[in-house]
Amino acid sequence: MRLAKLRLADGSNRVAVVEDDGQFRLLDLTQVDHARSLMDVLNSPDPIGLARFLIDSKAPLLDPRLVTVVAPIDRQEVWAAGVTYKRSQVARMQESETGASHYDRVYTAPRPEIFFKATPNRVSGPGEPLRVRADSNWSVPEPELALVISPAKKLVGFTVGNDMSARDIEGENPLYLPQAKVYNGCCGLGPFVLIPEKPVDRAATKIRLSIERQGTTVFTGETDLSQMKREFDELVDWLTRENDLVTGAFLLTGTGIVPPDNFTLINGDVSSIEITGIGTLTNPIVKAA
Repeated sequence: MRLAKLRLADGSNRVAVVEDDGQFRLLDLTQVDHARSLMDVLNSPDPIGLARFLIDSKAPLLDPRLVTVVAPIDRQEVWAAGVTYKRSQVARMQESETGASHYDRVYTAPRPEIFFKATPNRVSGPGEPLRVRADSNWSVPEPELALVISPAKKLVGFTVGNDMSARDIEGENPLYLPQAKVYNGCCGLGPFVLIPEKPVDRAATKIRLSIERQGTTVFTGETDLSQMKREFDELVDWLTRENDLVTGAFLLTGTGIVPPDNFTLINGDVSSIEITGIGTLTNPIVKAA
């Protein structure tokens, strides 16, 4: 099952089930007191069962052209894991002469790299701009599977994530990681949340990135989840150790697609990330002069 957070023509926000043909079936969140948002549905003990119960049988199917899909986040935190793919390990070592050995060791260490990424106000949804820092001259999108985690520390779903990164700032000194990663418009999420009804086939789940510049594709890359070193439950376990998630969280799981070192995003680029079974997250890129 896939769930979406929508903005209707009247300006109201609604939650919907995404049908196989792309149309939306609205949920009636007035039916129960404990489910007033997408977050509430995701954080319930049985999200699929609750969503099916809340389907508004009186509402017509909605054409996707008549609504706006927004980021599937309410009040959750966004965290991220790094150096979970071999390609990411190599890229981090290349960008940072002083911190190369740290990235090498964290790839094989029992404890993963986990860092805070964004608050909801720093997150962009489909079609909304993502930013390159004005003080960065080497920034890239990082296409990642995002885990949806409930306050009960349970993995309940997946979405597409874009962990925007200023590689030059991080490469200058690993202690600058928060500035390279956390800023206004630094994270993309969406379009939908997949709540799997069977185990995810990691090898069959492809992640694809394309970047367009003035209508021309200037970079493409592809990987699959079998290339990720860490297990989902492993990352959830480390994130939730000594760390209560009062409203739940999204956890970006690292990237296996890294553009070449001579590539940087510029103002006007368009980033598109597709993950099998979830959808495509497309965002224009902006950079202040």
